[in-house]
Amino acid sequence: MFQESTIAAIATGMTDSGIGIIRISGPDAIFVGNRLFRTVSGKASLMNAASHMLQYGFVVDETDTVLDEVMAVVMKSPRSFTGEDTVEIQCHGGVLVMQKILETSLKYGARLAEPGEFTKRAFLNGRIDLSRAEAVMDVIQSRNEYALSSSVKQLRGNLFEAVKQLRGQILYEIAFIEAALDDPEHISLEGYPEKLNQKVMGLLDGLEKLLNSADSGRLMKEGISTVILGKPNVGKSSLLNLLVGEERAIVTDIAGTTRDVLEEHINLHGVSLNIVDTAGIRNTKDIVEKIGVERARQYAENADLIVYMVDSSIPLDENDREILSLIGDKNVVILLNKSDLDNAVSEEILRKLVDEVLPERKSISILKTSTREYTGIEEFENAVKEMFFQGELSHNSEIVITSLRHKEALQNSHDSLLLVKQSIKNGMEEDFYSIDLMNAYKELGKIIGEEVDDDVVEEIFSKFCMGK
Repeated sequence: MFQESTIAAIATGMTDSGIGIIRISGPDAIFVGNRLFRTVSGKASLMNAASHMLQYGFVVDETDTVLDEVMAVVMKSPRSFTGEDTVEIQCHGGVLVMQKILETSLKYGARLAEPGEFTKRAFLNGRIDLSRAEAVMDVIQSRNEYALSSSVKQLRGNLFEAVKQLRGQILYEIAFIEAALDDPEHISLEGYPEKLNQKVMGLLDGLEKLLNSADSGRLMKEGISTVILGKPNVGKSSLLNLLVGEERAIVTDIAGTTRDVLEEHINLHGVSLNIVDTAGIRNTKDIVEKIGVERARQYAENADLIVYMVDSSIPLDENDREILSLIGDKNVVILLNKSDLDNAVSEEILRKLVDEVLPERKSISILKTSTREYTGIEEFENAVKEMFFQGELSHNSEIVITSLRHKEALQNSHDSLLLVKQSIKNGMEEDFYSIDLMNAYKELGKIIGEEVDDDVVEEIFSKFCMGK
């Protein structure tokens, strides 16, 4: 099907912009493009056009009406993104003109591409592995520079190379065992279990290094789920507005102004926070406010980070004790806000309450802030980096696992290698080693697409945008 059909789609956003691109790929791509394109002299010229060379001209419809002034480029197989003959029409970026050119290409024999079908063809034609195909979408969806850097590294094949190397080592051991079992007269397995055990230890170390990056990778890619908790009128909404950089939450001197949750995504100098401002937690008879307080508790249960705000100008009470009990063992930064006013709560008083309510917590970061005077925010940013990324977010060459699918495959491979170690320890026959080694090999193959089911491939590419 993929080799027989020619597909077309708008590859740029469906909004008015400076330039728009219509992409055509498949066995008849050059034929379709040739019918669309005319040079200044009025001749069709793409059939014999040099590959990867821009040509200036016009796009015409089936009545030879000029639709737009364009640049066209032919990319001949296999030197294209999809590995097939490809034509790209670069036109003015008006939505109407892009749609007109696409409609004309469909009349000339192309069909509308499915979401992600260009990248899917690149994978099926062997141009890229599955991990690099997924990285295409990760690049598009990157929310911060670190997620983008990680996605670009994966797009360039660093994860593929790491997986390929691990699989190569495993495959060598499988082949050695099988050869020795088939030809015991010439290949001896004497002392081999001890040697294999050392090699398995090295493989496990490599897998554990990748697995250990998965939690940070998820937070880097998706953002840290952050919930702001505190009593009413302590400055939660002011903090949100300060972090977002605009007035997103209503701020008044009336306690209980925020009655529902307000969600925002912010980029705090490279750290992405999916931040939720909640209703102030207190005992109240107001039905609507009660619902908001209950929702605040629910969001706190699922948060990666809790920002607990305390008004330093008023004494602590039972509501503060209740909020601390919600924190439990979660990551937390406590902000002693309104530090510009006369203090009724010192850091020492607050730490004493923390020790009473959470005696098992050894160290909790308490920072003085003033949302009115914009102080303490840099310290807050550094505390979050230290908590989740050990103080650094660097553009180094290390591989960061950002996909749950990749993490599961790595974990399954790791578990299979642990079984190999156990078999060696139990003194089992060598053919048992091959079974679990092969399972580890296949699990790693799922990451790069060599051992993956068709339905998984369909699910992955169905999440792509049209034209990619």
